Amino acid sequence: MARPKGKKRAAEDPPAEAEAKAPAVRGRPRKSAKTEPKPPAARGRPKKSADTEPKPPKPEAEYFPEQRNLEDLWLSAFPIGTEWENIDKIKEFNWNFENLEKALEEGGKLYGKTVYLFGSTEPQLLDVNGESKIVLIPIVVAVDCPFPPSDKIGINSVQRENEEIVPMKAMKMAWLPYVPLEDRLSRIDSLKTKIFTLGCTQRRSALKHLKTERVKKFDYCMPYYMPLTPPEEEDDTVVNIMYPLEPPIVCDFDWEMDDMTDFIDEKVKDEVLPEEEKEKFKDFIKERVRERKRELKQAKDARKKAIDDLDPKLKEAYANIRFYKFYPVKTDDTPDVSNVKAKYINRYYRHAHELL
Repeated sequence: MARPKGKKRAAEDPPAEAEAKAPAVRGRPRKSAKTEPKPPAARGRPKKSADTEPKPPKPEAEYFPEQRNLEDLWLSAFPIGTEWENIDKIKEFNWNFENLEKALEEGGKLYGKTVYLFGSTEPQLLDVNGESKIVLIPIVVAVDCPFPPSDKIGINSVQRENEEIVPMKAMKMAWLPYVPLEDRLSRIDSLKTKIFTLGCTQRRSALKHLKTERVKKFDYCMPYYMPLTPPEEEDDTVVNIMYPLEPPIVCDFDWEMDDMTDFIDEKVKDEVLPEEEKEKFKDFIKERVRERKRELKQAKDARKKAIDDLDPKLKEAYANIRFYKFYPVKTDDTPDVSNVKAKYINRYYRHAHELL
């Protein structure tokens, strides 16, 4: 039988050549039988070599004692009247005012009451590790009153001739709300604190730009308070004398207790006053007595007017006002202050109702 017309059959190609001549196939190329499969890619981070040096152990965490809720309250009360250069001496010891904290916490005598606190310092000779040393003891006065006891500051000292009563803001001071530790993450405007401390915004770094007289005023500041009942001043009839001589005569004269003639003769006898200065000295004393009496009358009239103008609620609050004076409690690392405690606060507040 005859073959059908068409192309002659080509001789079979070798496998390699046939594969090369094979038409391209769409999609992924076929793997050659001789192609070795790639190893699967390792997932994650590469494994550390056994030769890698181990990291040093982490240091143990330090544990500090938990802070008490009102632990820094006493530090928030500005130590008014303390010289700027001595303020840092307050932190010479780790003072503890847990007595103040307990008085304001639940169960304490000041718990739930509105109180205003100010600080101060009292230098005293104390035993420190077997040695006598002058220590600046911090104290805190708590005023139990629903209203601020005063918005004024008194500036007075033996070095100053005249007393000044100025607004707190004139000395950059004000009553500021105190926020306990547990509330410091809360919104300030949502807090309703009943604890206020005397604060001072004067920056110590700016003192060098102030006049010396201005800086010294801070040293002589003390919280002012005008009681409804005037205190019985023991020195109401006493005047301070500074007669201009070389050296000057500095003394006190009590116009009720001292006889003028005997007082002057004694100064002459002690060779303090020259004989020819007797009449001038007498006139000087009389003028000082007249000035003092005039000052007392003016102060009495001003007090009466201020009390008459008081709001009835404020007058009632002042009638029931109470002062509490706190000293630091004894601890192992602080000096013992139990023998130097005193109820006296200052010339305006006079004495505390209770000493703690």
